[in-house]
Amino acid sequence: MDPEYGEFVDKKLAAGICGILLGGFGVHKFLLGLNNAGLIMLAVSLSGLVVGPCLILPLFGPVIMGLVGLIEGIIYLTKSQDDFYQTYAVEKKDWF
Repeated sequence: MDPEYGEFVDKKLAAGICGILLGGFGVHKFLLGLNNAGLIMLAVSLSGLVVGPCLILPLFGPVIMGLVGLIEGIIYLTKSQDDFYQTYAVEKKDWF
């Protein structure tokens, strides 16, 4: 067994829970080393919170990012360890 496999799969539970609870800020992406996707989620959420009050739909960005995080957190928790490793460590899939 690859030592990287064990280290990465150990992050599965933490990434899933962070995706559900803090998904809008991309915390789960940073845990998995998917920094570009994490920065996009963080930027959309923060810009929505800062600029949002000036717009018609002020919380549109943060709500969408929160839903994406929730869905991804559930996906992380329901994938098998092998599928999780293959999808997010080997293939480096950023979204869903």
